[in-house]
Amino acid sequence: MATYLDEILRVHRAAAARDDRPVEDLAERAASAGPTRGFVRSLRADEGLSVIAEVKRRSPSKGGLAEDLDPGELAVAYRSGGATCLSVLTDEQFFGGSVADLAAARAASGLPVLRKDFTVCERDVLDARVMGADCVLLIVAALDDDELAALSGLALRVGLDVLVEVHDEPEVARTLAAVAPGGDPDGPQVAIGVNQRDLVTFQVDSDRAVRVVDAIPADLVRVAESGVRGPADAGVLRAAGYDAVLVGEHLVTSGDPAAAITALRSATPAD
Repeated sequence: MATYLDEILRVHRAAAARDDRPVEDLAERAASAGPTRGFVRSLRADEGLSVIAEVKRRSPSKGGLAEDLDPGELAVAYRSGGATCLSVLTDEQFFGGSVADLAAARAASGLPVLRKDFTVCERDVLDARVMGADCVLLIVAALDDDELAALSGLALRVGLDVLVEVHDEPEVARTLAAVAPGGDPDGPQVAIGVNQRDLVTFQVDSDRAVRVVDAIPADLVRVAESGVRGPADAGVLRAAGYDAVLVGEHLVTSGDPAAAITALRSATPAD
């Protein structure tokens, strides 16, 4: 029986196989794109626990969450609540996102933006740069070691930060072996995110990030993803050593996303 991840990757890899756009043309467009906003640097410079606030319309496991959201309006609310960066889903078939959502959120907020999607080929990376993203997501469970090295290297060369998503200690080890962290403190950089949602079952394990954190070197920005339901969860993750949390469902269903972000940012390790 196919899992959520199997089906999503099948669709994305099939689309990549059909894509015959010249890579050279995309690379030229990426090279001429405007400056990025320093996604990882913003997280690193922030005091306390940073919030990466996600523009998320729906999910494969839960269906619609906020399908009629206005990405620009939501991004402004996120900024007013104290979000450091944004994450915007651009997958259309499974999450209802779009490139237009990313462009609108980035323009309205002025914040650095992660393109949240299933990156499987070099055109995906170059597209992220061309569409205006500041950071690209690479999911270790979706890539082999050669792909992980090649796609992260390409992203850094074209000026994109990289958020590498892992689920356990072996995936952290694969990341550290395959991905160069980015040596220029003023240039593109790499962060590691631990997704507490199992991409096979889509169930959340709220202790996963705490178990995995010690495998991630302290000099890298550490991000906890999924399963953050309020200040208590944020406080646990901050105490464990995370620099940021990436939060989507909790915010888009909260009724007051600005206040929800303020509460997450005020969380203390004692919560």
